[in-house]
Amino acid sequence: MSTLTGRRAIVTGASRGIGRAIAMRLAAEGAEVAVLARNGEQLAELSDDIQAIGGRCVTQTTDVTESDAFRGALDVAVSELGGADILINNAGGNSFSMPVVATRFSGWQKTMQLNVDSVVHACQVVLPTMLQDQSGAIVNLASIAGLRGSPLMAHYGAAKAAVVSLTQSLALECASNNIRVNALLPGWVETDLTGFLREEESTEEAVLSRVPMRRWGTAKEIADSALFLVSDQSSFMTGQTLIIDGGLSVMP
Repeated sequence: MSTLTGRRAIVTGASRGIGRAIAMRLAAEGAEVAVLARNGEQLAELSDDIQAIGGRCVTQTTDVTESDAFRGALDVAVSELGGADILINNAGGNSFSMPVVATRFSGWQKTMQLNVDSVVHACQVVLPTMLQDQSGAIVNLASIAGLRGSPLMAHYGAAKAAVVSLTQSLALECASNNIRVNALLPGWVETDLTGFLREEESTEEAVLSRVPMRRWGTAKEIADSALFLVSDQSSFMTGQTLIIDGGLSVMP
């Protein structure tokens, strides 16, 4: 029997990269998976891949920054799965670099909507069914950018720091209900979103020079870590931040 047989998982931002890898990993371990993202075509391809390995997949095309539509999509996902045992809040990202003094406040707000508000919306929709079942596991994708100063990306760092703090508060609120909440903090991972950093060898060398292991992380490595956090292997672990960054965060 696979690790997650009989469990129902919801993954946001699942159309590509880390989110896609997590959805595939959970499905491979026996979970029924609902995947949400903006790109319906990519979600359809993911659904086909999950079905090809014998899994069940529910797709919902939605934008997590459009709160009412997102909450509605989550409601449908929970309904079609018949509940939820696992929630992976993976949707997030950063689209610009700018000093705080020059950052448009609209840009700041959009970053918060994408990275923080979406996590709150998802938890508010999905947690009631977990509370009813007195069981569940939530993993919030943050970033090592939220651990210390992030010059030119203060908006993103602040958002991910908020996700870490939210994770800890939710863990305390939910522990007595047998619901675990942890945060997963990747470093530099080789995905489409970081592709621009590999276009020039000098830029890539500058990035990896700060990583003690001198390489990119992979989406599979993050997915394996997410599986650990939602499985019974981490059954006594909640309110924690699991850092997967090749040693970057401990560099002086």
